[in-house]
Amino acid sequence: MTYSIVALDAATGDLGVAVQSKFLAVGAVVPWARAGVGALATQAFANTDYGPDGLDLLAHGRSADEVVAGLVAADDLREHRQVGVVDAHGGAASHTGRDCFAWAGGRTGAGFAAQGNILAGPGVVDALVDAFRAGGRPFPELLVDCLAAADAQGGDRRGRESAALLVVRAGGGYGARNDRWIDLRVDHDDDPIGRLAGLLELRHLYFDRPAVQELVPIDESLAGELRSLLASLGAGPGGAFGAVYRTMSGEAPSDPEPRPSTGEPRPLPPNWDLAWQRALEDWMGVENLEERTAAVGWIDPRVVGVLRARAR
Repeated sequence: MTYSIVALDAATGDLGVAVQSKFLAVGAVVPWARAGVGALATQAFANTDYGPDGLDLLAHGRSADEVVAGLVAADDLREHRQVGVVDAHGGAASHTGRDCFAWAGGRTGAGFAAQGNILAGPGVVDALVDAFRAGGRPFPELLVDCLAAADAQGGDRRGRESAALLVVRAGGGYGARNDRWIDLRVDHDDDPIGRLAGLLELRHLYFDRPAVQELVPIDESLAGELRSLLASLGAGPGGAFGAVYRTMSGEAPSDPEPRPSTGEPRPLPPNWDLAWQRALEDWMGVENLEERTAAVGWIDPRVVGVLRARAR
């Protein structure tokens, strides 16, 4: 009851799954992936054992074709299942059982497996493939574009409800402690693909670091604006934002791993000092913008944009 694309980014080795369905919380069922191993979508009358079992087979050196063949051969309900697999080398395979509801089918090629069931027609899967092959976008955005292209061709005949995007990268997860670089889900919405695209943009805002060349200097004019904006939010020096992260012990919080900043410090203008710099960083912490911290004397323009929006 779903359409999905499972794919490899040949340029980076990232692996991902994007999926949409007229089904609550499709991201809790369909997408599975493991960095350096492969990715898999299990759908229709989904067998969630296919996820961990398929990834384990890929990890032991089986090809995508071998994994799909092995999974369905051992499944008495294989004719009700649909599954797509891509391995870390770009090999791809897809299975659609004869008892999946029409229209159902899939296509594979180098680095992708696209499939769906209860679709408006084969053009839905073709749209997934055409969008992926067209490229021209970063891998996560490209996968969401594939869903949008499929939706434009009629998508799931029953309508829209949920969508998900999973992209794995070695060490790409939070704190570099797992491989879940991007794991976003819209569980129930009238426009799940549009909402998913919005969540992806927020993910970049909150977790991407700015490039040095993107930073702008805090000069006297900008410092005056920053002070005014922060003060309007009650976020100036000594304000409430600095007291948010108090420890239970009452002792001053310490950073066991000092947060990195982008760029090198520069001289401060006369109307901006370290107290205001700390107030800015306190506000950024409350807004979850810590990854966009710049060296003293600099600021990420996206942070300025968020601050202006909050002050409005």
